[in-house]
Amino acid sequence: MDLRALKELVKKGESERLEFKLKANHPEKIIREIVAFANTQGGLLLVGVGDDKSVPGLKFADDDEFILCRAIEKYCFPEIEYTLERVYVENDREVLVFRIPRSQQRPHYVSLDAAKQEKKTYVRVNDRSIQASKEVRQILKWEDRVQDIKFKYGRKEEVLMKYLGEHADITVDLFSQIARIPLWMASKTLITLTLANVLKISPDETADHFSMAA
Repeated sequence: MDLRALKELVKKGESERLEFKLKANHPEKIIREIVAFANTQGGLLLVGVGDDKSVPGLKFADDDEFILCRAIEKYCFPEIEYTLERVYVENDREVLVFRIPRSQQRPHYVSLDAAKQEKKTYVRVNDRSIQASKEVRQILKWEDRVQDIKFKYGRKEEVLMKYLGEHADITVDLFSQIARIPLWMASKTLITLTLANVLKISPDETADHFSMAA
């Protein structure tokens, strides 16, 4: 990528597949974006670009590259594949371009403290990276590994289809209430129907929304 192509890309602004970072400060936060790209549709992380679409570049690109590459290696699991290139700006300043493809080993997660065994999975929604719910994690894990999902169409599925015939979407909590079933059963049913391509999921920080697949 040359400088002209970079600036054209930056003009488009941040999106589901494009993220800007001015510097490699707080690498523990930046790796969330990388994990989210790998878990969703892939994307580009540009380091040395401001949120205002300015392209100052990095004065010490070697240092920023080392910090980020080490953070990816140390805190992202399973290992994430990516490519890295540099785009020269001016005055010996450069932009780091991380290309992260959609992974076949989803879900990837961030673990900053191995002793606490805290694992946080992120997905990309529009121009933000959000923490994934249990339902999203299960769908990420199985959506490319299973085919021809079979399910029994019973009372709870009938209640669900009737509701979605009259409303745009539903949450796990709401499905549990209207079908009068435990939360775990509501969750499992919605996951199964999503994997069967009957439903689609729209991740959200407060509550995921399930709707009829197109």
